[in-house]
Amino acid sequence: MSDLAEAFRLVMAGDVLLAIAASALYGLVVGSLPGLSATMAVALLVPVTFWLSPIAAVATIITASAMAIFSGDIPGALLRIPGTPASAAYTDEAYALTRKGQAELALGAGLWFSAIGGVVGTLSLMLLAPALAEMALNFSTYEYFWLALLGLMCATLVARSSPVKAIAAMLGGLLLSCIGMENPAGTPRFTFGVAELLGGIEPIPALVGVFAVSEVMRAMASAEPPRLPRRRFGSILASQWALTKRYQWPMWRGNLVGVIIGVLPGAGADMAAWVSYAISKRFSREPEKFGTGHPEGLVEAGASNNASLASGWVPSLLFGIPGDTITAIAIGVLYMKGLNPGPTLFTERAPAMYALYIIFILANILMIPLGIAMIRAASFILRAPRAAVMPVILLLCAVGAFATSSSPFAVLMVGAFGCLGFVMERNGYPVAALVLGVVMGSMVEQNFVTSLIKSDGDVMPFFERPVSAVLAALTLGALLWPLAALLLRQGRKPA
Repeated sequence: MSDLAEAFRLVMAGDVLLAIAASALYGLVVGSLPGLSATMAVALLVPVTFWLSPIAAVATIITASAMAIFSGDIPGALLRIPGTPASAAYTDEAYALTRKGQAELALGAGLWFSAIGGVVGTLSLMLLAPALAEMALNFSTYEYFWLALLGLMCATLVARSSPVKAIAAMLGGLLLSCIGMENPAGTPRFTFGVAELLGGIEPIPALVGVFAVSEVMRAMASAEPPRLPRRRFGSILASQWALTKRYQWPMWRGNLVGVIIGVLPGAGADMAAWVSYAISKRFSREPEKFGTGHPEGLVEAGASNNASLASGWVPSLLFGIPGDTITAIAIGVLYMKGLNPGPTLFTERAPAMYALYIIFILANILMIPLGIAMIRAASFILRAPRAAVMPVILLLCAVGAFATSSSPFAVLMVGAFGCLGFVMERNGYPVAALVLGVVMGSMVEQNFVTSLIKSDGDVMPFFERPVSAVLAALTLGALLWPLAALLLRQGRKPA
């Protein structure tokens, strides 16, 4: 009990509270700008942490990342442009709700269920850290390969268009992920002598291009402005309790999936959102409504990505193994501040660990009032003329792309992906599947090649290990499901 009291004293210090408030506002703004991800928001904070106390330094990272993951939903719902990669899975669903005049419902669901997911993820961090971390350590490259492949198969489950076109778009993304030297062999591939391509295709320029720039191009090609509701928002949280009661099981399932995926090193909120949205559509009683403005997918995926954010700290704190890119940065800050990750951290520095839990809960509680204020400020976007909004979006896309690599080539890549996304959507190919292939491609290849090296070319370990066999069955089931559904529909047709 004395450790808990000391933790409260640490958190209630003036510098820590100021760091939480400032980083909350900072995370909300950065996360809502297309191209500036939660990872970038945290990375830009690292120089600031040099002058902060250990608890204040960790508080800035926790708060900014939680706020950025949520606020990425705002441009997704209002403009169909995901602010962060974790929002890309359900951007179309949220935007469809906005087009139906239910922007408050879409944004409120993102806010409310993100806060719930963050609290559940924190509770998992507090109560289940040793058990979850032990489970994560039992995963080898075989399991990670199937897990990444299962994430790719989500493209076929969430696609509203033809599953064949979804798979084609996903394979196109995988092909793009092969570009560069960042592969197990360390040899240049598909660079065509362009030095800037040696580092591969970054997910952020691809994401910004196919969603944001293509949206600007569609606006230019369209004579009719989109019929968005030009009015003040009503109550942001008015319908959320009804959604909570109606979709209790999807919410808890999303929390569970987020916790499990978050604790796996290298997975993160992006994969959690994709997997949860696909699971929600697969097991929904109304799957035909997905993509038309149905809140069920928002409930499950929104809860999942923030739950994974907190549980991703489990392997980071216990073993110094980053759960995602955000915790990879956080580990460096922990070492810099003398909070060396490891099992002894929970015994020798118990007050600091309790303080970390309190900061997580405070950040997710603070998310609700600040999130409502941010949503109301963003509502002016709906009333602004399209001719004024689109050039600003294009400028933000260019700035965000340049900030990822400090290279003008990234801006050209955003333009190229914008043209690609425009052509794909005109022909019914889902751009989200392309982005998923780009994001997950390197993880699939790295784990596949490493596994074959370990097994000396034998593929049987992919199916012999118990967890690997279960994941293989799920992945193959997701791959064959469209074919089975087609055969089933044909069998039901009258002769």
